[in-house]
Amino acid sequence: MKKSLLFVMPSLASGGGERSLVNLLSQIDYSLYEVDLFLFNHEGLFMEFVPKEVTILPIPESYYRFAQPLAVSAGSFLIRGDWSLARSRLLFSLKNRLNRNMSMREQYNWKYISASIGLLQKKYDAAIGFLEKTSTYFCVEKVEALQKIGWVHIDYDELGMDPDFDITYFEQLDHIVTVSEECAAVLKKRFPGQQHKVQVIHNIVSPTVIRQMAEENLEDVYNREGDEIVLLTVGRLHVQKGYELAIEACRLLVEQGYNIRWYVIGEGEERAKLTELIKASRLERHFKLLGLKSNPYPYIKQADLYVQTSRFEGKSIAIDEAKILKKPIVITRFSTAADQIREGQEGLIVEMHPEAIAKGIGKLIHNRELRIRMANHLAGAQLGTEAEIYQLYSLLNREFIHDKTEAL
Repeated sequence: MKKSLLFVMPSLASGGGERSLVNLLSQIDYSLYEVDLFLFNHEGLFMEFVPKEVTILPIPESYYRFAQPLAVSAGSFLIRGDWSLARSRLLFSLKNRLNRNMSMREQYNWKYISASIGLLQKKYDAAIGFLEKTSTYFCVEKVEALQKIGWVHIDYDELGMDPDFDITYFEQLDHIVTVSEECAAVLKKRFPGQQHKVQVIHNIVSPTVIRQMAEENLEDVYNREGDEIVLLTVGRLHVQKGYELAIEACRLLVEQGYNIRWYVIGEGEERAKLTELIKASRLERHFKLLGLKSNPYPYIKQADLYVQTSRFEGKSIAIDEAKILKKPIVITRFSTAADQIREGQEGLIVEMHPEAIAKGIGKLIHNRELRIRMANHLAGAQLGTEAEIYQLYSLLNREFIHDKTEAL
């Protein structure tokens, strides 16, 4: 008999966590597992990549109304005489405006969102909140399951969350999965009473799939002019990614005479701000925001360098994908940087300021031999992580066996 699994995710709009989930779902053995997926939003870049074997659950009508703009949502509840949900929707909107910390905002506003969602009727062998905060809270409060797993994709301390809020949920989880050893160490230190639950399962990336998709567009996706060097960054337009550092580094490189063009694949709330910064720096020709791309791999393959100027990361899938496509890499010294690349062999780790970023990029542009050596090293490296799916199977079966033993 198949085991039933539920994955919970805010959406499949864009981002590393979303791509990680799609990759994981593509590796599951559906002869062993029946899989449902709960999303708070059914629109997104990666929706088309959800395997056909996965059942996407409908959005509850009350939550659908709750997610509408304030006037529409509150008015809808009032017409139906649901004063409690109308009040929750109003408070949700007010708290969003008052709390500038986005992570804490999501934590504290869960109680208002929660009011619009009932307990799922189906019972599961395992429920997996695949992203920190709301997905985990949903699994704890809205799902009946033999075991519950929360997934943390980031360095917990860098998110600015309230650990006193999360501990009440972590105590009710059977396992807390994270994506790197450094992230695991942070969680164990922050939640010492829960450290026995912390497990590492690396993001799943498939070199075979990535290389195949990289060949889908063989034309010059960048329309290069002359001998210009193309830099690429992939990631949400979010303050976490440090794009203002990238723009300033680009300005310095252009002033130093480098013929470069720096492209960014991604979308997010920082677009307007970054567009203004690009304009103010007179870099419209040199720094380009490309938006979302359902297949970013031809862009990665055809770039000369991959650059990531993040302030913090958990385990960046984009960096792993750049490694698979043999791109020399420059990344900033965020807390998990050493988990991502081998310094000097696969790329350079530089300090988190524009001058150091520009210097590292300039070094790789000048030193063609170093770039070739890095690319050759990456060509011979074992970079696939498809086997990580067995880490999840082990986690699920371990609990399943324990439950059966207890029943006997």
